[in-house]
Amino acid sequence: MNLVERYIFRIAGGAFLACLIALTAVIWLSQALRELNLVTGKGQTLLIFFQVTLYGLPALVMIIAPLALFIAILYALNRLNGDSELIVMNAAGMAPRTMLKPLLVLTFLVATIVGFITLHAMPESFRALRTLITKVRADVVTRIVQEGKFISLDQGITFHFRERLPGGGMGGVLIHDSRDPRLAATYLAGRGQILEVEGSTYLVLERGSMQRQDPNQRESAIIAFDRYVFDLDQFEQATGNVQYKPRERRTWELLTLDREDSFVKPIYGRFRAELHDRLSNPLYPFATLAIAFAALGHARTTRQSRGAAIAGAVVALVAMRIAGFAATSLAVRAQAGVVLMYLVPIAFMLGAAIQARRAFWPIKRRQWIAIDWQALAERFSRANTAGTAR
Repeated sequence: MNLVERYIFRIAGGAFLACLIALTAVIWLSQALRELNLVTGKGQTLLIFFQVTLYGLPALVMIIAPLALFIAILYALNRLNGDSELIVMNAAGMAPRTMLKPLLVLTFLVATIVGFITLHAMPESFRALRTLITKVRADVVTRIVQEGKFISLDQGITFHFRERLPGGGMGGVLIHDSRDPRLAATYLAGRGQILEVEGSTYLVLERGSMQRQDPNQRESAIIAFDRYVFDLDQFEQATGNVQYKPRERRTWELLTLDREDSFVKPIYGRFRAELHDRLSNPLYPFATLAIAFAALGHARTTRQSRGAAIAGAVVALVAMRIAGFAATSLAVRAQAGVVLMYLVPIAFMLGAAIQARRAFWPIKRRQWIAIDWQALAERFSRANTAGTAR
């Protein structure tokens, strides 16, 4: 790139990084505040909290990057025009492609980032997040230590203890087990203690009773005990079977999907839409460039308002994203939606390119007319000179 192209690239690139960092930070902070329950309600560490929130960053960057690119290009072109630099460039005979080249290089870099994130980084982050969430849900010991709350350890198992005792024990323990509808059991104990023995975790109940209720009998059976042991590992194992959703599947897994799989077959449309959404996402930065450049790429005087052009570009961008989401939703239900997923960004790209061509056409036409008249004047002057010489 020459000096002018590097200058334009530096302005647009700096604006892109500033917008990307600012928007990502704001949205990440709003997402992080919603996950504070991991620390306050589920007893997890700050490390787990930051892991959960950071795993969502690739998806945020993938959505925000085209928007940041759009804002950066509008800012760069508006700044160049506001400083009369676009007017000087056009007056000096600089071709529109000279201004477009650095913006195209920036767009190509953004499209590469979006492609890497959507094809690789995002599904990997979703898989890691699913694994971490499964681990958090399976962390029975962490859930048990919440004093004064009724907590579900598993489907049909409710746990509660009244207070924390010195030495780490629990006072006033209640466990209700209704997993077997034919025989519900309720355990009451004066004291409970969590112990780890050879890698296994147990809940030891002391000085309590167990009440069993058979729905076919009116009376309950009550059994007193001095000590009763619960194996907590059974609840952790119950959450170990994970079926990955479409967005959590790797791209090559979506390409080699078994359509007859019992989990895939009922929701195959979601897998199809997810695959083509990943493949079509890198097209949107180029469509974004075309829309922004068509709106502000040509020079205007400082007296000419550019507000209408910016508003039109924003409306076009919003319309493109809405059309893209609609095409993705249609692809879940019908194969025709797949074609529309690629057609939407390409159509807006071509439409914006045609609009940009029309905007630059009058300038080029005036230049051609001026050159033609100059050539005719030179020919006429040479003819007169030759006639005088004779």
